[in-house]
Amino acid sequence: MATTGPETDTAIASLSFEDALAELERIVRGLESGQQKLEDAITAYERGTALKRHCDARLAEAETRVQAIVTQADGSLALKDAP
Repeated sequence: MATTGPETDTAIASLSFEDALAELERIVRGLESGQQKLEDAITAYERGTALKRHCDARLAEAETRVQAIVTQADGSLALKDAP
């Protein structure tokens, strides 16, 4: 059973940051328990790696959006002008 590829990438890409993080946390707990068979642990690790990349990308997107917002002198918010 393949754990990476277009179908898996698409499924992970459709997850919200919160859902991906929750699944990643479950995977980490499972790996830390040491109770998985080797092949299952490898599969979980691969999925966890893909989920981490997804979470990192979503955080980077959010950071970019937040950095684009500036507070005006009157306290209102506006988008920063592009350089």
